[in-house]
Amino acid sequence: MRVEDGPHAVEIRGLRKRFDGQDVLQGLDWSIPRGRTIGLLGRNGAGKTTLLRCMLGLMPINGGTVEILGEPMDEPRGERLHRIGYVPQTFDLFPWMKVAAFLDFTSAFYRSWDAALCARLLEEWSIDTRKRISTLSQGQRQMLAIIRALAPGPDLILLDEPVASLDPKARRDFLATLMPLIQGTGRTVVFSTHITTDLERIDADIALLRDGAIAFTRPVQAVREQIQKAVLRADAGTAYVEPPQVPGVLAARVDSGAACYVVDAGDPETLTSLQALAKREQAQLSFTTLSLEDLFVEMA
Repeated sequence: MRVEDGPHAVEIRGLRKRFDGQDVLQGLDWSIPRGRTIGLLGRNGAGKTTLLRCMLGLMPINGGTVEILGEPMDEPRGERLHRIGYVPQTFDLFPWMKVAAFLDFTSAFYRSWDAALCARLLEEWSIDTRKRISTLSQGQRQMLAIIRALAPGPDLILLDEPVASLDPKARRDFLATLMPLIQGTGRTVVFSTHITTDLERIDADIALLRDGAIAFTRPVQAVREQIQKAVLRADAGTAYVEPPQVPGVLAARVDSGAACYVVDAGDPETLTSLQALAKREQAQLSFTTLSLEDLFVEMA
């Protein structure tokens, strides 16, 4: 596998995408280190699919720049097509073709195609190559799309909610097979999802897409160890309408009259500011650990 010398597989600066006069991506900046697995987390409709398609040049952008593997991604072409694997949210191509014919047809476009890996995954995922694609279940079609993306041995793999159509057991079995194929190989992987439990099972960095921008990026382990919820509760009979401003917090809201903040427990300045606020307002300050799902609810 060819490995790029630069430290980042993807560099995005000021990316804007507008639909019907409304900004979906609002000056988004994002650098994706080479060789990492990134879980792109966001609510349904947050713009995850739009972001991935803009990254690949499959959708025109309204501003900003995208570089993939060290080159501007103004349109998908040439050498990079052999180095990028993409799995869309739904796979609806060539429904009339049989699986075997589709894979033979697809492999002809790539100078490097791992036929042994392809055969192994077809067997492990119980995909009958004699069937037409239209007769496969949605989950099997998605698995076929993943085989098509992995077999050329790409340097960058973009997976757009690849397991959303699978039940929980099938998702767990699928990830157990998939992740050893892509982690620790030097490949860069972007794994778009809104299912937090899937990301907690893999060693990934978490990137949260919110309000048209990447609002938060941390390794899963750092989320478990450092990210907490701070609750500032005033004396009985007093309720906050808006959370008092505290520098450095990751998110803030009011819940049942209490001011709630998402904070990095490793940031002493933010913690000192919260403690000073609690003392000044004679309020109770408490901290609780957040799971990845808690973080998603609080920040998304």
